[in-house]
Parts: sequence; C-alpha cells; structure tokens
Amino acid sequence: MATIQQLTSVQQWDQAIQGTSVKPLLVFKHSTTCPISAAAHEEVMHFIEDDKDSPVDYAIVHVIEDRPVSNAIADHLEVKHASPQAILVKDGQRVWDTSHWNITYAFLSEKLAPSVNNP
Repeated sequence: MATIQQLTSVQQWDQAIQGTSVKPLLVFKHSTTCPISAAAHEEVMHFIEDDKDSPVDYAIVHVIEDRPVSNAIADHLEVKHASPQAILVKDGQRVWDTSHWNITYAFLSEKLAPSVNNP
C-alpha cells in the first residue's frame, strides 16, 4: 500500500514539488466540510490502499485548515482552486487536474499510468 503525506506548510509543498523531478506527485486538495470532497476523499484513499507499485507519490492538503498551502499550489501550478481537486505534477509542472465528482477510483486508475509515463 502506498502512503499519503499531509502537506501543512508551504515548505513541505516546496519539498514535494522538488521531488516531482524524480517521481510524479498526485496532490489531493480536500475540504473537510464538503460532502462532495468526502466522497472524493474516500475514492482517493481506496485507490491509494490498492496501489502496490506506487508509480506516483501522494499528498493531501486540507484546504480550509491549511489555506496558505492550498493557495501556494494554485499559484505555483497556475490552476484555478477547486475542492475537491486532484492534480498530477511531474517535473514541477501540472500534467492534469480534475475536480469534484470526476475524482473516482476508476478515473485515477485510467489516468495515472498513462500520465506518469508521458512527458
């Protein structure tokens, strides 16, 4: 099973983004008060539990509690903030992002392998 790192500081985000030159990073931006985000969180966590090969690293940001981190991600990747939101980052750049009901186990299964292997 893969693990997920909770990003609570901008410094942690800076370290995580640097690591994307070695291994892609899936960032999940989660609102702890939103039922749609709760459903997406369940999908992401189930996917991570089943991930045996870990082709990517995983990070989660609680957007309400850690707003500066959430804002830094949106600014750095030049992506409009949403929550829930999943963003794949490789070599410091956004490869793709999606939000809300699109964040499903099936979506992650379909998107991660091709996205990880393509520049």
